[in-house]
Amino acid sequence: MNQPISSTPASTGLQPGEQPAARARRFHHVALVGKYQAVGSHQALRALAQFLDEAGLDVSIERETALNTDMHNYPSIDVDAIGKQCDLAVVVGGDGTLLGVGRRLARHNVPMIGVNQGRLGFITDIPLDAYKDVLKPMLHGAFTEESRAMMQAQVWRDNHCVFEATALNDVVVNRGGTSGMIELRIEVDGHFVANQRADGLIIATPTGSTAYAMSVGGPILHPSVAGLVVAPIAPHTLSNRPIVLPREAEIVIEIANARDANANFDMQALTSLMVGDRIMVKPSQHHLRLLHPQGWSYFDTLRKKLHWNEGVA
Repeated sequence: MNQPISSTPASTGLQPGEQPAARARRFHHVALVGKYQAVGSHQALRALAQFLDEAGLDVSIERETALNTDMHNYPSIDVDAIGKQCDLAVVVGGDGTLLGVGRRLARHNVPMIGVNQGRLGFITDIPLDAYKDVLKPMLHGAFTEESRAMMQAQVWRDNHCVFEATALNDVVVNRGGTSGMIELRIEVDGHFVANQRADGLIIATPTGSTAYAMSVGGPILHPSVAGLVVAPIAPHTLSNRPIVLPREAEIVIEIANARDANANFDMQALTSLMVGDRIMVKPSQHHLRLLHPQGWSYFDTLRKKLHWNEGVA
């Protein structure tokens, strides 16, 4: 399910000798979502909206983006309306911007293209200064499609669900502002795994394996790997190492002992966890659809973003 799917001219109906511009567009109604707080974002969003409009697409602006950029010459719609009305979403910003809207759009199965206005850009991989050249063939079907796995998480307290969230990157349980480790009881598919004293624990998808999990020494998982990374944060016992579990695993983290603890789900936070709280993580039934330029390679992204070639002659 997670394998990239290449959309080539042959598979999208292009006849021999026919130019992409002569062929019908692959998409018709596009939603534009932006990180409107960023410096220079208003001008970039207006230019991109004009580009998409001139390409012959119906353009709508995500409601919060429209309100904060005064882009009133296009219809503004909320995320649920995007899911019902649009066949493509273009997100301008960093990975966090795409994560935020992607969690809500995934259930509508709307494909997304990320234009990078942030710093790293593992999933927003189109440079802002090159979007015209890159997007033009993509709008006619020349792209590679990926399906990214997501997680569904719940926090249970006294047999009641007190918080629920979807995560594309990671679920993080960690100590709060006070000093001292927390103690966590970990179960996988109903089997007891370990009691662990640490600053916290991260459960990450392959997408999230290059985020917080990587910073604490976890492995990088290729997006097509059907697995999850479970990585401790500064464990008391050094033999507590990151482990890769099957994607279908159901993981439970119980707060066994803590003076102050909290949980984060792709930056959606629940503070003040209590002893006895159980954080339950399982696969989401939804996947995020990402579109990349044709010829895109995950390894090219890693090499560029992690500077793997530095120092090589």
